[in-house]
Amino acid sequence: MEKLLLHGPGILSNAELISIIIRSGFTNTSAVELSKQLLHTSENDIHVLGKKTIGELRKIKGMGMVKSTALAAAFELGRRREALPPKKRTPIRSSKDIAAIVLPAMKDLHHEVFRIALLNRANHVIHLETISEGGITGTVADPRIILRIALEKHATGLILCHNHPSGNLQPSDADKAITSKIQQAAAVHDIRLLDHLIVGDNSYLSFADEGLL
Repeated sequence: MEKLLLHGPGILSNAELISIIIRSGFTNTSAVELSKQLLHTSENDIHVLGKKTIGELRKIKGMGMVKSTALAAAFELGRRREALPPKKRTPIRSSKDIAAIVLPAMKDLHHEVFRIALLNRANHVIHLETISEGGITGTVADPRIILRIALEKHATGLILCHNHPSGNLQPSDADKAITSKIQQAAAVHDIRLLDHLIVGDNSYLSFADEGLL
């Protein structure tokens, strides 16, 4: 803590930062040593550590409920900060632009989630919404719900986003079918389906980039 106050958080190691969050260690083990053990169980990769559930964290010796929930909350706060679009809105010109917005909040999920991004005529994101959440292998996207929300928000552009917890980015036949169905229904209302992103483990596949739209 004193090192952080004197020099700022940027000088601290990952283990030292984690030790501040969990606050204490356990018998004959300091908070820093426990933090190093946490990192060791995660290939010394904070990305891997951030994907652990509270239940998984609690299985590590010295990590009780309080420490585990504090660490999980810290990682979730970081994801939410990353996922916030900039206050100065910039137009979405490529799959990379929309991925920068949706990827942080979706890449670590253990279940499938279907979300939409709505855009105005200037291609600015005006609304993000979760349509449905499912299990490990799938979720449901109802075109009627998606179009209702798009019309309510006066959107002229639409981007679909869902994740594959397995990390496999290849679109299934069902993914292709629902994309085509939504694209056709949106066109009736003069709403352009600009892309469909499948999010994996810190990566994504774009239907537009792959020529699937």
